[in-house]
Amino acid sequence: MRRFLCCAVAVIAVAGSAWHARAVAAPLTQAALLRLTQARMDAVAPGNKGPFEEQFYDDALIFDERGRAMDKARLVREVTPVPAGDVATLEVINPRSRIEGKIAVFAYDIDETEIIFGQVNKAKYHETDTWLERGNEWKIIAEQVLRYYADPAPGVADVARYPKYLGRYQLGPKVTLRITREGSKLYAQESGKRKQELIPEATDIFFSPGVEGRELFKYDGSGNVVAYIQRRNNEDLVWKKSR
Repeated sequence: MRRFLCCAVAVIAVAGSAWHARAVAAPLTQAALLRLTQARMDAVAPGNKGPFEEQFYDDALIFDERGRAMDKARLVREVTPVPAGDVATLEVINPRSRIEGKIAVFAYDIDETEIIFGQVNKAKYHETDTWLERGNEWKIIAEQVLRYYADPAPGVADVARYPKYLGRYQLGPKVTLRITREGSKLYAQESGKRKQELIPEATDIFFSPGVEGRELFKYDGSGNVVAYIQRRNNEDLVWKKSR
């Protein structure tokens, strides 16, 4: 969510009243976890800190989709309402659980819809919450949030540049890649592998469907393409153009 901790979608929050897991009829069920989880999602956008304080153990381990580790105190500090002009909804779908004794693992997806001054943004997350019973009370002891990858929106290619891209690129001894063209479509094919279409995002910037990251072409001072770059997590794998 814009300027809002995505990990906050993973917190236990029940709008309007405090809740303790001991109030759930025994045995603890997936239906109860689903109901409570959806209730907390409905409380995320207002930034209600109370339920966060109530529903996590102080020693809980919390990991957001960016890999940040935090404790309950830090999570509570960072919970704030969404900014003015935003309307956010979070829907819990695809729930699964394993409940054994004093441990309950609840996994699910979250469909997020955020309307920012009339513009609709969507995202999808997967979350796993681990609940622990201590002294006849259930609270979350650990949670982890992952964000599903989505391809960027395709752009318009500058096909006039395609001839500069075409050719053979080399990564190491006997490890090569060819850039080819079929009509208005561009392809990359590593030696011994199937070719992948390169979808344009912007001039000289492409992506492969279902593959996180970007594919770029590098020029020298004379305007010639000298390398093909596979960029993943801000790390570059550079294939030098050989012909």
